[in-house]
Amino acid sequence: MKIPIPALVVPIICLLLYLFVPGLRERPWTTLRIAGVIVAIVGYVLLITARLQLGKSFSVSPQAKELVTHGLYARIRNPIYVSVGVMWIGLIVALHLYWLFLPFLLLLIAQIIRSGKEAKVLEEKFGPAYLDYRKQTWF
Repeated sequence: MKIPIPALVVPIICLLLYLFVPGLRERPWTTLRIAGVIVAIVGYVLLITARLQLGKSFSVSPQAKELVTHGLYARIRNPIYVSVGVMWIGLIVALHLYWLFLPFLLLLIAQIIRSGKEAKVLEEKFGPAYLDYRKQTWF
């Protein structure tokens, strides 16, 4: 499996923010900031893992190609959304860009709406198998 090219965008954007947002590099590396970096990296690794596990079932618009229930999907129905949230919170803390909480809240709302649409499509195609899967997983 190879890492999708768009996945490389996240580290590049983080590096550019770090290098070019005024005053960001000068801030001390506190325990909280280091913890934020660790959380962001964990979120990013989980994001890449979830995307790879989704394989050919990945799509931009809600589609029901296959019911993926292995790996991270065995516990979380939407691990990509959860991973993006974890990564975003880590970046907010690591970069001290607390104004990013506002777009983060908008992102959460969008993810909840989108996951509902995806759930309808999956339920229509896979019926009881999807409903059983929903009972065994979170979000």
